[in-house]
Amino acid sequence: MIITLKDGSKKEYAEAKSVIDIAADISEGLARVACAGEVDGEVVDLRHVVDKDCELSILTFEDEGGKGAFRHTTSHIMAQAIKRLYPDVKLAIGPSIADGFYYDIDSENPITTEDLAKIEVEMKKVVKEALPITRFTKSREEAIAFFKEKNEPYKVELIEDLPEDAEISFYQQGEFVDLCAGPHLMTTKPVKAFKLTSIAGAYWRGSEKNKMLTRIYGTSFTKKADLEEYITRMEEAKKRDHRKLGKELGLFMMSDEGPGFPFFLPKGMVLKNTLLDYWREIHQKAGYVEISTPIMLARHLWETSGHWDHYKENMYTTVIDDQDFAIKPMNCPGGILVYQSEPRSYRDLPLRMGELGLVHRHEKSGQLHGLMRVRCFTQDDAHIFMMPEQIREEIKGVAKLIDEVYQLFGFKYHVELSTRPEDSMGSDEDWEMATDALRGALDDLGLNYVVNEGDGAFYGPKIDFHLEDSIGRTWQCGTIQLDFQLPLRFNCEYVGADGEKHRPIMIHRVAFGSIERFIGILIEHFAGAFPTWLAPVQVKVLPISDKYMDYAEKVVNELKEAGIRVEIDTRAEKIGYKIREARLQKIPYMLVVGAKEEEEGKVSVRSRFLGDEGAKDLGEFITSIKAEIKSRENRKVEVQEEQK
Repeated sequence: MIITLKDGSKKEYAEAKSVIDIAADISEGLARVACAGEVDGEVVDLRHVVDKDCELSILTFEDEGGKGAFRHTTSHIMAQAIKRLYPDVKLAIGPSIADGFYYDIDSENPITTEDLAKIEVEMKKVVKEALPITRFTKSREEAIAFFKEKNEPYKVELIEDLPEDAEISFYQQGEFVDLCAGPHLMTTKPVKAFKLTSIAGAYWRGSEKNKMLTRIYGTSFTKKADLEEYITRMEEAKKRDHRKLGKELGLFMMSDEGPGFPFFLPKGMVLKNTLLDYWREIHQKAGYVEISTPIMLARHLWETSGHWDHYKENMYTTVIDDQDFAIKPMNCPGGILVYQSEPRSYRDLPLRMGELGLVHRHEKSGQLHGLMRVRCFTQDDAHIFMMPEQIREEIKGVAKLIDEVYQLFGFKYHVELSTRPEDSMGSDEDWEMATDALRGALDDLGLNYVVNEGDGAFYGPKIDFHLEDSIGRTWQCGTIQLDFQLPLRFNCEYVGADGEKHRPIMIHRVAFGSIERFIGILIEHFAGAFPTWLAPVQVKVLPISDKYMDYAEKVVNELKEAGIRVEIDTRAEKIGYKIREARLQKIPYMLVVGAKEEEEGKVSVRSRFLGDEGAKDLGEFITSIKAEIKSRENRKVEVQEEQK
């Protein structure tokens, strides 16, 4: 058999070999760090036997599949430690996740955060034992009998729900045996840098009808330094939590009277409206027209779009005059009605329609999270109707607009191209044309991208933009999706240059995504210290005492006249206290005024960026801050000033 490796080189073998044996044949060093394999695009266990020609990648911790196997093994080490310490605990499931792993357990005596240190100590013992990890299978009947004897009801239920022809595999390390599909490391030895991070409640199989289990989260790395860096980043993330800062800075609130429905406070509305003003400005320049469609539309529209059949459990519905209506979870059907409101010609295309539409989607209460996961949000949608030959240029235009947005806020990002899934609609020709157009647009722009085979929407391929914030977390915000199906379902048409009727192709796209979620990301990205153009309060005037209040009011009025967002601190407090308070509120500029400033017609400027900037003429300050606001400059906060 011929094995084609990731670098294109080939290995030839006369007999079947396991992935770990092939890794060892390539290099003993590679075998030592191997975590899993990837055979013809499928992640497999190191024990997997290769017996035919294939493409093979040896996955290390640097690869996502390798990380998954490493952390999945850590979850088993944790479960083994828990069973040693608490033999009566019942085990449910323990997968790897994006930043680590978890295991759900059922314990008569609650396990608390205080117990995590004790579990970690036992985990270290398991690692030190360097237990070999082996894989074996059992028949359905044997597997059920095995776990019934061990009094593990959740494992029994999982097996009973497997398809009749499913292979039932187990992994064993020392005395610990678990039902698992893998993949796993070869031994427990490499897992030396780990941390149990938190405990939460989780319903068995995610259903509120089932028992609440205890979920223990953790993470692991190959190096202690990487773990320490991760812990530092998580501590920084806690300080930046948008829910905490949103409350402290008076931006938004949540209420039990509206779970999942955010309330924007006055300063939060300034922030939101400033973002929306920017959105309108860049879209007007890019040739978009803005529309607004109703928040509630009749059932038959959602049946035509497919949402009623495929998305109804996430929609809020009501009845008006004996007719079913739904509050919109998406803006696209309304946009199509606008397109159909008048005859369209090829001369009208491309037609770029933007909408800041308020949508509602039902999220389970346990999934709600500040502004990041809500039940109503403003989506910065745009729908572009175009001819097939216009696809490539339109995609490039959208990608450039999204790039402009992310560059402004200082986000790095990476791009993913998702292709046709198995469950899809449309002809092969349509899909090939659309995918080639997306790929060609990305190539024209020189953007590096990863291809996610089979991960597109059922109606068309898509491009996703994953931005990286200031502490290295990634967020999926921008997306470009090609759609042949809605124009077909709604029978959209335009008259071509040949005088015949043709069907347009549609792009769905967002740049911010959810405005609310984007604000949450911005709060955490900037740690609440927004650039001056975006800050709800740009200047705080601080009179040294009541004697200088009249001059302070004069300064405030001149700033307001210049269009600058300003507040005055009129409290009878010492100036040092006022400065500290303004700094805690993340105000970009503080203007201190007293006898000398009043006499000279100046202001003493303190900024978040440079600290004490000295006395300046008020007119000079106004000119400089207006220039900064107009340019939307993203000035960096000086660390020294933040630490004072």
